[in-house]
Amino acid sequence: MDHPINGLMNTTMQKIKEMVDVNTIIGDPITSPDGTVVIPVSKISYGFASGGTDLPTKKESKDCFGGGSGAGVTIQPVAFLAICNGNVQLLPIEKYDGATDRVVGIVPDLVDKVTALFKKDKKDKKSEEEAPAEE
Repeated sequence: MDHPINGLMNTTMQKIKEMVDVNTIIGDPITSPDGTVVIPVSKISYGFASGGTDLPTKKESKDCFGGGSGAGVTIQPVAFLAICNGNVQLLPIEKYDGATDRVVGIVPDLVDKVTALFKKDKKDKKSEEEAPAEE
């Protein structure tokens, strides 16, 4: 038989999972009339605590348990991804000077450059294969 604290903790964690999913972090895309797509990005923080005790009773055959649990969730919008004419931009809500923000901001450009490099490499190999071998 499971201890009552297990049920208490499982119920609390299940409720947190229902509140917070991937669609909360990366929101639903919003398309403007000019074709620009805006995707909200949020930061989610949550805390969870649970506890309980078996209480002494005068009747030895009766189990008495007292417990409680609680959770707190904070959802904070941090940025928007804007996609316009094939260009992706990260638009932070607050200005951060952290290296992480700069890295996230340059990722789309980096992906484009790496993709172009691989396409160029494939094109060069294809032209080498088509060129007649010199003897």
